[in-house]
Amino acid sequence: MHVTLITVVHGRHEHLRRHQEGLADVDEPPATRIVVAVDDPAVAPIVGDGPDVCTVPVASSVAAGGSGDGLPIAHARNVGADTAIVRGADLLVFLDVDCIPGPGLFRRYREAASGARDRLLCGPVAYLPPRPSGGYRADALTTSAQPHPARPAPADGTHLDSDGHDLFWSLSFALTTPLWSVLGGFHEGYRGYGAEDTDFGQQARAAGVGLRWVGGATAYHQHHPVSDPPVEHLDDILRNGALFRRRWGRWPMTGWLEAFAAAGLVSHDPVTDRWARTGVASG
Repeated sequence: MHVTLITVVHGRHEHLRRHQEGLADVDEPPATRIVVAVDDPAVAPIVGDGPDVCTVPVASSVAAGGSGDGLPIAHARNVGADTAIVRGADLLVFLDVDCIPGPGLFRRYREAASGARDRLLCGPVAYLPPRPSGGYRADALTTSAQPHPARPAPADGTHLDSDGHDLFWSLSFALTTPLWSVLGGFHEGYRGYGAEDTDFGQQARAAGVGLRWVGGATAYHQHHPVSDPPVEHLDDILRNGALFRRRWGRWPMTGWLEAFAAAGLVSHDPVTDRWARTGVASG
């Protein structure tokens, strides 16, 4: 099985370097790597050259119509998948640039794909504390990282099948190339932060494709500052959330929307079921 790792990058260069360093410690590494550099020419020198690695540039100004509303992450993932398939991939593994692959990530994804070609494969993501002065040590990842409390984390070598599509996320997942063709990739109307992976999960649900949480396919998420709620992404969340509602009949990210409302930043019109910035007509 030809396994290809796909990573989308915009900035986060030090995270990218540690992401790449982690590949040296994995069992059964991917045959090829596709790194999609969004508005970031500095990525290619970091990734380097070689027959098993390809950096693909994507410009926001021309991607998916060039609306200018945030980074075209959904489009970039589709570009990565298309490039991987042309290069002969059988299994697509998407891993966020913030994530260091655990030793068994590719081996467990490959094993799971052999027995569940019609499911989205989801690996647990464990969150690392702030990076110590000496850096993250590979042998200490499992002891210092904490699994996400709201998502399944089966024991190594086991799996959990689920129809909880709202729990799908794009930090780490895998699927076969035929299944990718069935689902049609990410909806490119989403730009900037939020909802494009929740939408992809709903596409899987609509197609009758379940999830399989794969124990041992663990990724370790490197620490970086975050805001809660993510106020800097408020406009992206409103725009992408409205698109999701038009497609699926409900709003995603309601926890953040309610937190924005509590802070007086947005309001909800129950008649039209629209969220908007406070003082802005909901349309």
